[in-house]
This record gives sequence, C-alpha cells and structure tokens, in this order.
Amino acid sequence: MLRTSIKNSTLPPVSPTSRAVVDFGGWTKAKPHEIQGVLWSFAYFFCLLCSFYLLRPLREEMGIQAGVDNLKWAFSATFGAMLLAVPLYGWAATRYARAKLLPLVYLFFIVNLLVFYALLKNGIAPPPLPHMVPLAFFIWVSVFNLFVVSVFWSFMADIYDSEQAGRLFGFIAAGGTLGAIAGPALAAALASASPLNLLLIAAALLSLALVCIQRLSRWSTLAAAPGAAPAIRGAALGGSIWGGITSLRKSRYLLGICLFIVLYTTLSTFLYFEQARIVADAYDEPKQRTALFALIDLAVNVLTLATQIFVTGRIVDRFGLPITLALIPALTAVGFAALGFAPVLAALVAFQIARRAGEYAIARPAREMLFTVVDREAKYKSKSVIDTVVYRGGDAAAGWLFSAIAAAGASLAAIAWIAVPVSAIWMVTGYGLGIAARTKARQQSTSDSHFGHPNAGEKS
Repeated sequence: MLRTSIKNSTLPPVSPTSRAVVDFGGWTKAKPHEIQGVLWSFAYFFCLLCSFYLLRPLREEMGIQAGVDNLKWAFSATFGAMLLAVPLYGWAATRYARAKLLPLVYLFFIVNLLVFYALLKNGIAPPPLPHMVPLAFFIWVSVFNLFVVSVFWSFMADIYDSEQAGRLFGFIAAGGTLGAIAGPALAAALASASPLNLLLIAAALLSLALVCIQRLSRWSTLAAAPGAAPAIRGAALGGSIWGGITSLRKSRYLLGICLFIVLYTTLSTFLYFEQARIVADAYDEPKQRTALFALIDLAVNVLTLATQIFVTGRIVDRFGLPITLALIPALTAVGFAALGFAPVLAALVAFQIARRAGEYAIARPAREMLFTVVDREAKYKSKSVIDTVVYRGGDAAAGWLFSAIAAAGASLAAIAWIAVPVSAIWMVTGYGLGIAARTKARQQSTSDSHFGHPNAGEKS
C-alpha cells in the first residue's frame, strides 16, 4: 500500500544540478555542503604541483650536471636554507592571520621566480653566479616544493577534521596529481621553444593558487559553526616564533611523526642516490636522462591519479589508518630487496614508479591525516618544522651516510640490503602512529560531545 502511494504520488523533478551534486558526492564521498570546498582544494593543489612539475625535470638534470658526488652538498645546502626559512615562517605565522599568511608565502615564491627569470633572461648575473646556477636552482626548487606543499596541507588539516580527511584527502590529493601530469606535459611542449617561459607559467599558476586560497578561506568561514571559537576564523596563532620546535619537544606524538619522516627521507635519499648512479651508468647523454626522468614522472602520476580517485579513500575506510600508513613501508622493503638481487635500470624504474605512486596516493594523504588531531600551532608551526627542517635534515644526513657507506666499498646491492631492515622499522612506526591518531580522534570526539559543535574550538 505504501509502495503504491509513493509510486502514484507526484514528486518534484530532480534538477540536473541536484543530480550532478549527488553523483559527485557519491563518487568523492563529499557531502553536499563540502563540495565547494573540495573543488577549490582540488584546484589549489593542482596549481601548486603543476608549477613544481614544470620545473622538476630541469632540477633533476641540473643535479646530475652539478655532479653526482656533489649531491650530498646540495642536500646539505638545502637543509641550511630550511634552517633560515623556518624561523621566518614562524614569525609570520605568529604575526599574521591565516588569510594573510598563506598569500605571503606564495607571493614570496612568485617574486623568486620572477627574479630567476630576469637574471637568466637578461644575462645580468655577475660572475661567479652563472657557474653556480645548476646548484642554486636545485636547492631553490627543493625548498620551494617542500614549503608550498607543507603550507597547503597545513591549511587542509585546519579546515577539515579527521573524519572529513579520511573521506576527502584522497580526492583532494588527486588534484595535485593531475597538476603533476599537466606540468611535465606543458614542460615538454614548451621547453624547446623557450625554456625560461616555464618560470613565468609557474608564477602564473601560483597566482591562481592565491585565488583558490581566498575562496577556501571564505568557504571555511561560512561553513563554521556560529558559536565557534576565534580560531575557526583563521586568527593569527600568536606565541613564539620557536613555538613549533617547543611543541615538538613536548609531544611524543609529534616526535613519532618526526621519526616517520626521517625514516622516509633516509630511504628516499638512498633510492635517489642509487637512481643517480644507475641512470648515469645507463645513459651518457643528458637528453636521454631527462627523457627517462620525464617518463618516470608521467607513469608515476598517471598511476597515482587512478589510485587517489578510486582506491585511497576506500583503503582508509576498509583497513584503517594504521595499516594504511604501514603499506608503503612494506612495499619499500620489497623494492629494496629486489634491487639487492638485481641493481639494474629495469628494477630501479619499476621500484621508483611503484614506490612514488604509493607515496603520493596513499602514504602522503594518510600522513597528513595525522595532523588533523593536533592543535593549530602544531598544524602550522610544528608541521612546517617537520616538513622542512626535519625532512631536509634527514635528506642531508642520509646523503652523507650513503656516501660514507659507498666510500667504505659497499656496492649498490649491499646498500639496498641495508635499507630493507630500515624499511621494516619505518613500517612499525607508521602502524603505531596510526593507532595513536585514532586514539586522539576518539578522545576529541568525546570532548566535542561534551562541549558543543565538533568544529568548535581548535578546528578551523
């Protein structure tokens, strides 16, 4: 009877817009009120990674031109640049509200790109600067990539809670992957005509990212609960410029994230150095090496995009954050074991594609979910320390460690076997962090049920 009455009743027609919203929400797991924010977040990350991947193949080639044996110096110099940048960023985060802080960061890098363009286009760099361009550009791009991406994920962790992150971060990360596919394609199409114009295109993309930030800030303010605390409006953090470091020292959870990052960067650096040596032995021509790097980037990004759209959110839902964080370390252990058996180009390329795709599609979004359960000072100040100083410190230390092991006579195969137990430690660390994050999320949920709206207080 009820079924008949429903069938015979006159229901309002479903508009194409409403149907599209429902379809998009079902595909991305975004709720109707989240769709606008998700789309702007997607576009924001697209602009960032498209700008970086316009520059990445050139950075890789310049790293080889600077000399494989000099890479450890490049990594150390990058670490030094991070040490200078972090207190400046801490000062800005203390002084400026979020609506001003984020644009300042991106405007700084836009100006840098324009300065690089002016120096190189007009040939006005005085000696000996022209001879240091490969090394300087390698360092600058490394700093640029870490900072702009770190600030992006700080913003995401600030406007989405842990439950939303589990549903949405995979799709949002896919925006970056799409940009990472578009970037090399643009670089390949335009580099032969005028490579320096890539710097201007990268600057234009960062300018578009500023538009996305403005729209997201407005959306997050409108989506906030009426009675929410001032933090929800993105107020300045206050405190000390060293607040990020102080928070790290006091939190076992944040120190655990530091360990996770150091293990990741150590293994990534070992693989990067093995890649440099294997590729240098396989190809003599810079053009061949650059083409190989571009093909690896393309394969990584296509695989990453498919995984982020169709797999990432479902992995977190099905297996939980602990297992999700342990997956790529387990894959890394298998990959290094394969290189231990056969340190050849084919094994390297297969390992790099699988590991990097897994890192970008699964491990990175899962790692960023760890910051949704900490306070705002940790989201911006401590996270910037972890993503820059700790990250590049691990790079620099691993670079010297790799060189020392190689100088002692260890072969590439032997070094690969050394990396296998380190990967196992990384896997256990990730699993433990996932459990800790889950516990913190439950505690916050209990607290929110006592004190009002779940977005009130520390969330923004």
